[in-house]
Parts: sequence; C-alpha cells; structure tokens
Amino acid sequence: GSGGFRKRKHDNFPHGQRREEKENVNPSSALMTSFKSFQLELDTRHDKYERLVKLSRDITIESKRTIFLLHRFASAPNGEEILNESEVKLDAVRRKIKQVAQELIGEDMYQFHRAISPGLQEYVEAVSFQYFIKTRSLISVEEINKQLIFTAEDREETINTTSDCNDKQPRTWSLKVTPVDYLLGVADLTGELMRLCISSVGNGDIDTPFELSQFLRQIYDGFTFIGNTGPYEVSKKLYTLKQSLAKVENACYTLKVRGSEIPKHMLADVFSTKTELIDQEEGL
Repeated sequence: GSGGFRKRKHDNFPHGQRREEKENVNPSSALMTSFKSFQLELDTRHDKYERLVKLSRDITIESKRTIFLLHRFASAPNGEEILNESEVKLDAVRRKIKQVAQELIGEDMYQFHRAISPGLQEYVEAVSFQYFIKTRSLISVEEINKQLIFTAEDREETINTTSDCNDKQPRTWSLKVTPVDYLLGVADLTGELMRLCISSVGNGDIDTPFELSQFLRQIYDGFTFIGNTGPYEVSKKLYTLKQSLAKVENACYTLKVRGSEIPKHMLADVFSTKTELIDQEEGL
C-alpha cells in the first residue's frame, strides 16, 4: 500500500546469496591485500595523530603554567628566581616538542598540523612573554625555531616514538613553528601583556604601562598590515588584540590625567573597574 515501507534494492537478493558471495572472497587476492595495507596505514596514521594530540595538550598545559609563573615577576622580590624557574619549565616543554619532532620523522608536518597547532601557539605565547620580560622586545620566529633543534646528546627518553631502530633514526630532530602559529601566539601574548600592565600598576610601577602601550601599538600596526589578506584565525584575533591595546591605553590615560589624584594602592582597583565597564560596553 501507499503507507508501507519501500524495500531497499539489496533486499531483492536473498541473505544466503550475499553470505555465499562473502565466503567466496579470496583473502589472499591482490585487491584484499591492497585494502589490508590501506587499513594498516590508516590505523598507524590515526594512532600517530592521537599521540600528537596528547603531546600538544601536555605542551599547552605546561606553557600555561609557565605564563602563570611569569605573572609573579612583577610582584616577586627576586625576579631572577622567577626567570630561572620559567626557563626550567620551558626546557620541559621543549622536551615534549622533541617528542613531537620524533613522531614526525619522515612525515609531512602539515598533515598533522591541526593536532599540534594549539600546543605550538601556547608555547610561542609563553616563550615570547618570557623574552619580553627579559628584553622588552618581541622574539622572532627564527629565534624560536633555533631553540627547537634537538641533538642526540639529549638523553631524555621519549615515549610512543616510532618503531624504527635507534641506529636508523637521525641524530638531530627539529620542528619549525609556522608563521601562522607564530602570529596567533603573538596575538595571544597581547592579552598577557595587558594583565601585566594592570598588575604592574597595582605594585606601584607606573613606567611599565607606558612601555607596554607603545609595544602593543607596534604589534597592532603590524597586524593591520596583514589585514584580511592573512588567514581567518589571524584576522579574528585582531579584535581581541585591539581590546587589549584599548585597556592598556586607558590605564596610561588614567595614570597621566589622574595619577596624582589617586593613591597608588588604589590604581589597580580603578583599572579593573574601568576594564569591566569596557567589556560590558563591547558586549563581552
């Protein structure tokens, strides 16, 4: 009838006939051998992808912990201890990146880029934040990549590496941060610099906000040169970068105009209140 179910085309064949056809397949035929090799290759690639996702997650976590540590630099009595401890943490992150580089031996990195990109972006943010605290300048992508060249002298044991013999593996490993990952990491850096500005003012440092304002303005000018010609992720980060710059400039304005009126221990509260108002006006 009109309300009945339609039969699928393969329902016209008896189940017994389909079972006989499956039993008649020769498992040693060239076609089946090819499909088994394809299955093995896809399973191996999928397992490698999952290992890289896990490594990228570990890199992200350790990089975030380094950033949290570096935020204590403004209030720490001995900043050198904070920098030394952050260097130890970054070395641990680089050992994770070395494992990524070993996983990508003989592979096209861009086939696995989606798996490792979040971790690389967070590492760029952490290492550039440390570099700015040390030098008050921006680290280049070439300098970052120089730190990601590993030699066989590093005896750290890696896990989940390839099954090749050690004597067949190269004596050096390297991993290059792509320009897009570098730009995204620098864009995230601006948010940390904005927080550094607020914490510096709370500690009575009124010079750092003006340095940060000039530095962030230069970064913003560089991103505007890219505009809509760059990748979508970069142009999307431009809005957040502009917000961070506006908050730092607002802090500088408050210091310049009302700095003599407001006690230093109350400046951080004034900035945090103004920041909340800006976020509410922009619908955040």
